[in-house]
Amino acid sequence: MAHPWEDSCRAFAEAADWFVATAARVDRSWSSPGLGEWDLRSLVGHTSRSLLTVEAYLARPAASVDVPSSVAYFEVTRELANGPGVADRGRDAGTALGDDPAASVAGIASRVLPLVAACSGDEVIETIAGGMRLSDYLPTRTFELVAHTVDLCWALDLPADPPAEPASVALELVAALAASGGLAGPLLRGSLGRGPLPEGFSVL
Repeated sequence: MAHPWEDSCRAFAEAADWFVATAARVDRSWSSPGLGEWDLRSLVGHTSRSLLTVEAYLARPAASVDVPSSVAYFEVTRELANGPGVADRGRDAGTALGDDPAASVAGIASRVLPLVAACSGDEVIETIAGGMRLSDYLPTRTFELVAHTVDLCWALDLPADPPAEPASVALELVAALAASGGLAGPLLRGSLGRGPLPEGFSVL
């Protein structure tokens, strides 16, 4: 599911812009419910890490490629993603956004997007999963931006309508993860209206 680097950058930028625009529409208390145990501030904080980790990892070159694809990244990090530390990191990231979380998010995006645009995609970076090519890591961040901005839209009672290109990146990853995890049948059945997805269904 490799994409030309220019297309991947554009999808990431469009996902980031959608996230920034949605965060700017939080017109209620940032302590209102967001997702699960997260309030809106924590949900936005967690989502902002999709930008911040790119910035941090670009400063950490890796000596080798240990994780060969975007799908492999999620397979490697599945246990970490479901661990208790994720909730705490989200809350910490929300706190770090300060008195004006929406403005902070916009500032982060304005800082990170030019960094990515200046890259070739061939950079090998040290991620939480191990060394990866930036071209393989970036779609995972587009996925996270899309997924959690959808969550934010639901929390704000807004239409959850992501831009087409980043939505395609996210859905391709969902399909690939379902196929690699033996979940393609239930996903196809549910997507085609043949019946509901099993309770608790997730490709992650």
